[in-house]
Parts: sequence; C-alpha cells; structure tokens
Amino acid sequence: MITVETAFTDDVIAEQRRIQRPFGGARCQRHDGTWHIETKGALRGAGSWTHQNANPANTLCSEDELVRGTLSMQWYGDVDFEIANRHGQGPAPVVHDGVMVVGGVDGLCAVDSFNGTVLWTHDIEGFLADYDGIHHDVGVGDTGSPYCIGGDSVYVKSGRTCDRLDLRTGRRLARFETPVPADAEDRNWGYLAWNGGMLFGSVEDADHNVSPRYELSALRTESVLFFAIDPAKGEVTWSYKPAHSLRHNAIALTDGKVVLIDRPIAMQDRVKEFSRRGRKVETLPPDAQPGGALICFDASNGTERWRNEKDIWGTQLAASPTHGVVLMNYKAVPHGFFELPSEAGGRLAAFRLETGEPLWSRDATYKTRPIIQGERVVAQGGAWNLLTGEQLPWEFKRSYGCSQLVASSRMLLFRSATLGYADLDHEYQTENYGGMRPSCWINAIPASGMVLVPDGSAKCVCSYQMRSWFGLRSE
Repeated sequence: MITVETAFTDDVIAEQRRIQRPFGGARCQRHDGTWHIETKGALRGAGSWTHQNANPANTLCSEDELVRGTLSMQWYGDVDFEIANRHGQGPAPVVHDGVMVVGGVDGLCAVDSFNGTVLWTHDIEGFLADYDGIHHDVGVGDTGSPYCIGGDSVYVKSGRTCDRLDLRTGRRLARFETPVPADAEDRNWGYLAWNGGMLFGSVEDADHNVSPRYELSALRTESVLFFAIDPAKGEVTWSYKPAHSLRHNAIALTDGKVVLIDRPIAMQDRVKEFSRRGRKVETLPPDAQPGGALICFDASNGTERWRNEKDIWGTQLAASPTHGVVLMNYKAVPHGFFELPSEAGGRLAAFRLETGEPLWSRDATYKTRPIIQGERVVAQGGAWNLLTGEQLPWEFKRSYGCSQLVASSRMLLFRSATLGYADLDHEYQTENYGGMRPSCWINAIPASGMVLVPDGSAKCVCSYQMRSWFGLRSE
C-alpha cells in the first residue's frame, strides 16, 4: 500500500501508479481532509495457469502476452515450506489473479506473484507424500494434479473429499464428497478440474495400481465414474459411468464441453499383472492396444453431443476452443525412464470439437506432451500445424533435463540444466537463467506477466547455487 498525505506532481503520481501491485495494490492519498483510495486492477495481457496443464483443456499454454525476451530478477526469497522430492513428479504451481499456489508434502502455500510474500498456508498431513519418492515413477504426468484454481477459489482433493478454499485467504469455504457410499471400494476423488463455474471430478479405480516402485502408493490413474458438481449449491448436477474406464489424462474441458475417452484398461499396465522390477518394460504395439470411444458431453447437464468410436487409440487429450480442435496423443516422457506398456507413442490425431469428425492423423515423434500454442502444436521432437497436421520447421535444443515444456503465447520454458527458455521473437533460440535447478516436471510458470519459480531442487544434492523461490520478469 502506498500512503500519501500531500499533493504531488503528475510525474510523481504516475511513478506511484507504476509501482502499484496489480490485482489489488492500493494507493492512498489524503487530500482536502479526505482519504482517496485507488486500487489497481488486473494486469492487461497477464495469463493464468489454473490447472496442471495450464487449463482444463490441457493446452500447456498460459496465453500470457507479457512474458518474452530476456528474463531478469523481480524477487526472490526463502519460504519455510517443504516441497516434495523433485524426482517424484509432483504437481505444478497454479497461478491466477496475482496469487501463486504451490503444493507441498503436507499442504498448500500461497504467495503474492509480484513480491513473493506468503499469503497463507493450508495444512493437509501427507498431502504429497506419494509424490515424495526418491526417483521417477508414476506422477502427475499420469494421475493429474490434486488441486486447481477456479474463479476466486482453490479446490484441493484428499481421499474422498475436495475442499474449496478462498484464493486470497486460504479460508475453507466448502467441502464436497465423491457421490458414492463412504465405504465403497472405489470412493477416492481422482480427476479434478473447474470450468465455467462447475467443479468436475471422478471416482478412482482403487484396483488399478500402475506404480511399480511404490506398490503401496495411493496414486491412481483411471476412474470408474465421472461427475459434475455445482459448487454454489454443493449438488451433483450430472454423472457418467463409463462402459469401460476413464484415464485421467484423456479428459479435456473447454467451451462448455467435456471431451473424454472411454476405453478398456490395458491390463499390462497393472503392477499385479506385469511386474517391471529390475527390467525394462516393452511398450505394446498399437494393434495390441484396446481401442475406445471419444465422447463429447454438454458440460452443464451431461447431454451427449457426439461420439466417435473409429480408431480411438489415444491416452491423452487436449483441446483448443479458439480453433475448434481436439488433439489426441500418447503420453511422452522426456527421459524415457518410466512409461506404461500402453503408451505406444508415435502418433498424433485431431478432431473437430463441434462434431468429433477426424481432421487429420499422422505419425509423429515427440518426447514431451504436445503444447497447443496458437495454431501450432509444439513438443520436443517436432512442431505441427494444429488445423492440418502439416509438419513445420522446428529446431529445438536444450542441455540435460527431464522436465515437460510449458508455454506462454510468446515463450517456451523448460529445464536445460538450469532454467531454459526460448522466445518466439528470437526464433526459439534457447537461453538460460543460470544458478537454479527447475524440478523434474513443471515448476516454472509463465503467468501474471512473470515467470514464477518455487524451489525445484528439493532434496537434491547437486551443486546448484540458488535454492530459493523466484519471480522473474522480462527486461
């Protein structure tokens, strides 16, 4: 807050307004015996990152227009908050309206995007314990995140419940439960997303454990029921029981639609059916994979809008409401350390969002989950036109690092030993912000007009000089 008790020149007032924090920063001035309070609103062009993959459409692109060019330090600080082991593929931070929410081993922490001030913490004992492992295994790249932002609230799941927290204060506003009996074998909350004022979730398949290293882990990747809740009323609006199973990665929400793939479980993925201990797992050839149905529902009432059952092989979905496209692909892991047998790889396909009609399908090689950045599909390994599937000229280089690429409208961020970034204006030439270690999945977020980076070196013994939380801005 800036407090002023006298009149100033226009230049001074302009400078005071320049340094006001967006999304609620106040400038107070006393004039003629009266206090005048001027509050700064949203930062025009600043994007949000409300879900694990940027948004419930899974584009991995924040649409932030302000992050570009060379990055420099805005703020840094140490936060007394335990982050899960960087090797465990824990959930990404989420950012909206100038607030960054970060998941930790025992709860959530929210900080101001523009100065790093801790706003609140919310305790959940053992919240990310299953992501706190010593090395790569099943993580959010398979399970989906246990929290997201929706409007002015944070939604966080644990067990069979989901709490709604106030984004600014962390105060609990409501609690929701999965719509099954409390003693049901399948009862825990699985998929979690918010879109258009509605909360969406699923009931996990408790029997489908794909984690070879941590067989007692509670992490699950598929669900037996999908449902929508009106958070204002706390009522289940509609639900869908799949004919087979719903993989959490293969659900995308956008433009008033829910698009998902209902397909049989690949039994070879299960630990109890196919042990991976001590030996490399061979992926199944595409013709050995169970096919499924690509289905679109009206997000408000669950009415089925269309269905496509022809050659539906994918394990991940993303959607672009701007271009009316659904993108289907396999999961890709940059380092290739842990992949399920069902992730055959090597294909991309696109469908019309309004009708489900095929647009294109092609062979494609990619080592990271594809990003939808405007009319381009971008991944480590290639770039393609979203509307036609045509391969585009693309040369991307980075040093060692196993993280997923993420994007704003003008920039890519990733681990390249330290923090790497590539700007569209610089023809995607890789630059580095040295001295820091990003995490092994996603923890550098282009949102609020900045690049926000909580500590990614948790429990790492490597000699990175700066183990801190950062806010970086464009020079």
